[in-house]
Amino acid sequence: MKLTEVAAAVIERKAADGTTGFANEFLLGRRAPGTFYPGYWEFPGGKVEPGETAHAALVRELAEELGIGVLRADPWLRREHIYEHAHVRLNFFRVRDWCGELHDHVHSALAWQRADGLTVSPMLPANAPVLAALALPDFYAITHAAAIGIDAQLMALASALEAGLRLVQLREPTLDAARRAAFVHAAVDLCHQYGARALVNGDPGLAEAAGADGVHLPARMLATLEARPALPLVAASCHTPAELERAAQLGCDFAVFGPVRATASHSGAIGLGWQNFAAALAVPPLPTFALGGMTRADLDAAQRAGAHGIAAIRAAWETY
Repeated sequence: MKLTEVAAAVIERKAADGTTGFANEFLLGRRAPGTFYPGYWEFPGGKVEPGETAHAALVRELAEELGIGVLRADPWLRREHIYEHAHVRLNFFRVRDWCGELHDHVHSALAWQRADGLTVSPMLPANAPVLAALALPDFYAITHAAAIGIDAQLMALASALEAGLRLVQLREPTLDAARRAAFVHAAVDLCHQYGARALVNGDPGLAEAAGADGVHLPARMLATLEARPALPLVAASCHTPAELERAAQLGCDFAVFGPVRATASHSGAIGLGWQNFAAALAVPPLPTFALGGMTRADLDAAQRAGAHGIAAIRAAWETY
């Protein structure tokens, strides 16, 4: 079956959520009668024409379908799906800024939705992983208890969770087995008290024993595993486009990629810089966090370069 390239848009807006102020919503359209999967909800977009880039197709399709102009569309996620009628490769962009008034010319209805509370159904089958990816926060904190002390790390973790941190990697390769296990159990319990998710670096067994949400695979493990670990959430460290593809093939939920800048934790690695980072990512095959010398001020640059968000060790705890 011929592969059809498609550009798809996660069109975003800020909306009052009634509790914390504002939250991102995204636009879905219901497929009209007389089309494949009538009544199913989808992200706006359409086919990439010969000679077009995915970005150019996105701009054209949103003008034709919705009458809006794209001011900012960041590459975000690439997914393949085989339907009964087509084999599609979906190139998703986060449309973070747009102009004009929405006038739908294609769908039977439009709806603004949130990843943590979808109110429309059914969704097109290809979109379940996309919705899961949208539920990921844009900041991924990585612990360094061995460097600052277990008690200090747990205190910093508690403060960060209180301030809204929701995704944490427990990465402690230099702690002895007993201290590492004790720290992981305590940190997982703390994360769950705040509704945050915790992944254990490199040890699926410890992750399962501690009740963690998943495991983070170092690149060396990613290269040797033949099947995805049987945990709800699996991430991977990647340093090349080939490793990103491998993580996607294994079924990982997200990856970290870098280093963007040289860091103390990877002293021998040369930083890619944003230009090379963006070129390597293009539209990545899974949600990807930029890693390497990141601070919260780098989030905008990371997302423009194709990252879902940023991952950090020291910057995650510097204010706690």
